[in-house]
Amino acid sequence: MIRPLEKPQNKYWLTFALCGLAAALMFLPFYIVDKGFFLYAGDFNSQQIAFYYSANEFVKSGGGSFSWATDLGSGFLNSYAFYLAGSPFWWLSLLFPAAWLPYLMVPLLCLKFAVAGGGAYLWMRRYTRKPNMAVLGACMYAFSGFTVYNVFFNHFVDVVALFPYLLWALDAAVYEKRRGPFAVLVALNLLNNYFFFAGQVVFLAIYFICMVLAGRYKINGRTFGALAFESLAGVGMGAILAIPTMLSLQNNPRVSSFSDGFGLLLYGNVQQYAAILYSFFFPPDCPYMPVIFDSGVIKWTSMTAYLPLVSMMGVLAYCRCKKGTAFKWILSVCLVMALVPGLNSMFYAMNSSYYARWYYMPVLIMCAVTIYGLEHEDEVDLKKGLRPTLAVLLAYCAFALVPTETDDGGWKIGVMDYPEKFFLNFGIAFIGVLLFWVLWLMYKRTPQLPRRLTAAVLAFGCLYGAVHIAIGKFAQWDNDKDFYQQQYVDGRALAEILPEGAYRIDDYECYDNLGLWVNRSDLQTFNSTVAPSILEFYPQVGVKRDVRSAPEVDEYALRGLLSVKYTICPVDKQEEFEEKAGDNWRYWTTQGQLAVYENTDWLPMAYAYDAYITEEEYEDIPEEYRDNLLVRAMVLSEEQVNTWGGGLRHLTEAEQTDFDRASYEEDLDDRQAMAASSVALDNWGLTANIQLENSTLVFFPVPYDAGFTAIVNGEEAPVLKVSGGLMAVPASAGDNTIRLEYHTQGLNVSLALAGVSAVVFAGYLVLCARARKKHRAALAEKYHLDPPQPRQ
Repeated sequence: MIRPLEKPQNKYWLTFALCGLAAALMFLPFYIVDKGFFLYAGDFNSQQIAFYYSANEFVKSGGGSFSWATDLGSGFLNSYAFYLAGSPFWWLSLLFPAAWLPYLMVPLLCLKFAVAGGGAYLWMRRYTRKPNMAVLGACMYAFSGFTVYNVFFNHFVDVVALFPYLLWALDAAVYEKRRGPFAVLVALNLLNNYFFFAGQVVFLAIYFICMVLAGRYKINGRTFGALAFESLAGVGMGAILAIPTMLSLQNNPRVSSFSDGFGLLLYGNVQQYAAILYSFFFPPDCPYMPVIFDSGVIKWTSMTAYLPLVSMMGVLAYCRCKKGTAFKWILSVCLVMALVPGLNSMFYAMNSSYYARWYYMPVLIMCAVTIYGLEHEDEVDLKKGLRPTLAVLLAYCAFALVPTETDDGGWKIGVMDYPEKFFLNFGIAFIGVLLFWVLWLMYKRTPQLPRRLTAAVLAFGCLYGAVHIAIGKFAQWDNDKDFYQQQYVDGRALAEILPEGAYRIDDYECYDNLGLWVNRSDLQTFNSTVAPSILEFYPQVGVKRDVRSAPEVDEYALRGLLSVKYTICPVDKQEEFEEKAGDNWRYWTTQGQLAVYENTDWLPMAYAYDAYITEEEYEDIPEEYRDNLLVRAMVLSEEQVNTWGGGLRHLTEAEQTDFDRASYEEDLDDRQAMAASSVALDNWGLTANIQLENSTLVFFPVPYDAGFTAIVNGEEAPVLKVSGGLMAVPASAGDNTIRLEYHTQGLNVSLALAGVSAVVFAGYLVLCARARKKHRAALAEKYHLDPPQPRQ
């Protein structure tokens, strides 16, 4: 009896479920300990939980364009495009109330692991003989060191999850001439994260070139043209957030610094090379606590390419046994790029800051070549990977044994600050390789091999992943013990208790980003992508601004200038705060573990001046006195003085000195006398009512942004950048109603581009469908086949 051909097995959903369930098991102990409110450490606690909560609140409150709760105020899309605004996982979270979001962080992470595994299976199935081996490789990818490490950053896992689908779509476009999915996946990945997409473009170029040169891709003019078109169409459709964000970030010093000279060719510290090699063979260190290397750029860089259980064994065996394959070329190119700073920076538009946040892409290739070695033992001798892997693991033990002189002149064994954590990592890696080898010997050439190894990879992934998270989490256990109460409970309660109005808050010794929970603009903010003018303003007044804003508590004039009305501090820090802050703070109330103080010396968020100084004069004022001066006079450029300075007097040379507390109080009284009678904030900007004796400039302690427009008494007015990065608007004598409204710069252009691209892409799909139909009809006529009948 002739059996019908079996339908090829598709184990996408099996892989999806396995990775999701394994991730749930990995997080389960912490979910139980934290009673559903998962706390990790660092960025996860400070940013990711707060960002998901606050962004949800922002959208549910009616949306808008401007987030006052973000630092001194910033455009919502520009501030959160990097973190979540384009993420489909965040879009999904909008189905739930904001208060649920902290409890949904783990379920969302499990979903991301599942999506990552499913995508890796789709791409890898093409390169495996059996579907179960593709399941195994996909599980390796989902639980790679890169994925586990970047739970710390949360939104990086979104990128890991979506990237395999992009690579699958590219393969499908070339091998199967499938039209459409590649453009859609290009758009989705760009929309998800513009920063990572820059690196994906570089990797796809490497992948495409190597596949063509190795003969895997057979490219003709029509295929190349289709790929080019879909690439452009995808970028056009996905550029909704990218264009506005690029316009905003072009003045951000974190993205506008570039390497040069030796910095393009060599890392400045030799430890960087050892750390890169270490990252391939060992489970990842805690992001903020590297176990061996304390020099170079190691912390928070996502430097890991570890494969669970197998480490580098399969990769080394493949590369030593196979010659001239596309995957070997890709991995070789990636290794060179990882070791050369200038090439590494290509994944980040040549930015000089070191990161290894592109390693997830070669990791996917590493998983594929590992599986190839398992399926082709006649071509790949795994022993050629086993020996060097064990040798490298043992070699790193030398760092624990070399004699080292201590700072006090004594001696110790080893150079490590955390030898116990190193040996834990070493033990995990070493045992993993040995376990893999034993299973390989036991089950090779048997049908059970893929399932046994998949079970081992998932179990091992859960184990080492839980250990990794535990090391980072419990090292911060004491520091974070009050996070839930102070942020989620007391912070949200204060959002209801604090009076309505246009003012800012400050906090002292509180957890990061309390302002997002209180829904108020807070001087203490941890966010890398705020309005660039904030990064310009703070250094001019002696406040460091890199990834966070954190003015010292004794900067009293800065708080008056920036309209800080309340400061929040933990109850057990009240005495310390009162001692440092000064007499202008009076106790207001207590909410749970948080005490609130009111500033008696605060200014509304709109006021006028009677004097100015020029930018050149401002630069001659010592940084520590500039905040005092900014309460006394507005800083204008020469051009602004000539155009708008008529209503202001030039501050005399004598008045550009004498910056003590008493003179500050006098200046404060002057500003209060010239302040707006009312200011109202909303998600699009602010409205102020102010009475002026003369035509002059009205100052707003709000970060300047080209997206702001001003309407004064129904007439459009210019918005000026003054006082080192803040704003002013000209107004006439008498009563004035000033409306400052923020429109995300470039958003209309990006929406128009996306719309046009979508229409053109839809037309392209129609043409492709007609071409396929015509081709099938031609084949049917040529081979006398019956045309396909429509379904009943």
